[in-house]
Amino acid sequence: MPTPEFIQDLRRDIGKKELLLPAVTAVVIRRADDAAAMPSAPEVLLVKRADNGDWGATSGIMEPGEGPATAAVREVAEETGVVARPVRVASVSDHGLVIYPNGDRCRFTDICFEMEYVSGAPQVADDESTQVGWFSSEALPEPFTRHHRQRIAAALNSGAPTTFDA
Repeated sequence: MPTPEFIQDLRRDIGKKELLLPAVTAVVIRRADDAAAMPSAPEVLLVKRADNGDWGATSGIMEPGEGPATAAVREVAEETGVVARPVRVASVSDHGLVIYPNGDRCRFTDICFEMEYVSGAPQVADDESTQVGWFSSEALPEPFTRHHRQRIAAALNSGAPTTFDA
C-alpha cells in the first residue's frame, strides 16, 4: 500500500519514530432482501492485499481533515470500484505496533464501519490489491488479515453497540 504524502512529509521530520495514525476498516455487507435471491448468509466484500497476499476488508489511513465515514466511503471506492454507505461504527480498536521492513514504526487506531452495499461491480481498482470479490460470511478465504475477522464479526452483528478493543 503506498504511503500517503502527508506521512512521507512527517517521516522527513521525525525519521523512523513511532507514529499514531487514524485508520478505517470498511466492512461492506450485502444482505439478502429476498431468501430466493441470495444465500441465507450475508456476503462480505473482500480484497486480497498485494503486499502480503492476505484477504481482508477494505481499509486505509484517514487523510488530514477527512472524517472517518468519508474515509471509509473513499477507501471502498478507490480499492474496489463499489459504492457503499456507512451504517454504523461497529468497533474501535488498536491495531498494535507495526514495524515495516524499512524500520518505520506505526500504531493504527482503527474505526471499523458496517457498510451497506449501494452499487457497482467489484473490481481491482488500484495497485493495493490483486483480487476483489463477494464472499459468504460463513466461508471467508485464507490467508486472512489478522485483525479483520474480529472487525467483520462486529460489523455483521447489525444493530449491536460498538465494540471497543484496548
